[in-house]
Amino acid sequence: MRALALLPLCHGLFLLAGPAVAEDRWMQIPPPPAMPAPAESGMAAVNGIEMYYATYGAGDPVLLIHGGLGHADIWANQVRDLMADHLVIVADSRGHGRSTRTEAPFGYDLMASDYLALLDHLKIDKVDLVGWSDGGIIGLDIAMTHPERLDHLFAQAANITTDGVNPAVATDAVFGSYIGGMATDYARLSPTPDQFESFVAQISEMWASQPNWTDAQVAAITVPTAIVVGDHDEAILPAHSQKIAALIPGAKLVILPDASHFAMLQAPEDYTAAVRAFIDG
Repeated sequence: MRALALLPLCHGLFLLAGPAVAEDRWMQIPPPPAMPAPAESGMAAVNGIEMYYATYGAGDPVLLIHGGLGHADIWANQVRDLMADHLVIVADSRGHGRSTRTEAPFGYDLMASDYLALLDHLKIDKVDLVGWSDGGIIGLDIAMTHPERLDHLFAQAANITTDGVNPAVATDAVFGSYIGGMATDYARLSPTPDQFESFVAQISEMWASQPNWTDAQVAAITVPTAIVVGDHDEAILPAHSQKIAALIPGAKLVILPDASHFAMLQAPEDYTAAVRAFIDG
């Protein structure tokens, strides 16, 4: 999502965005808890990169895909819940977290291909996909090009064209704190810990023009889909989420109350309940 690249890099982990009262949970980004011990973890060789992944629990598979600049550990609250009766798969997208990158231009089609190759590596044919921000966009890409790999798509805070992003996010303090936190995490996790700014510059080339799907492409999605957005999302225009839900036949529009772009951290129980209501209901 292109707006992320425009924000200043304020270093620090999940800072508060100015004074916040208890009920204004959308004004904070709480840190995730520690991840539980995985059943399996490692590096998968996909499309010229080494992609970090981990699996938890057993049951019907659920793939969780994080947003831009993030990493798999952001999903810790959801993993702890879903692993009770699902096989939960998480990974770091190319260049993010522990995964490597190449000089190849970033693209949502390439990143979708990475995740499909990871599923092949794990010998998993079909998943429920929960995607946040860039992860939701990757999910939409897979729903268009490889619907046979998805049972359900829960796409939170995704856009289908660059004009779906609210320009005001470029100066939003909550987003600024997120980028600062991700800069810190990148230095801790990445095999190239001193290259965060060059990584941001590289992925920003994708955000400048992608996604850019036509209404007809989106309307051709047949995967059961939930388009999900926090009622205080800083980045995605409300009308844009409504448009996506209206375009996809049978799609459900889910509004998460008192939450922003970072709903999985701000309202973890509500978020996971919404996921379960959609993929298990």
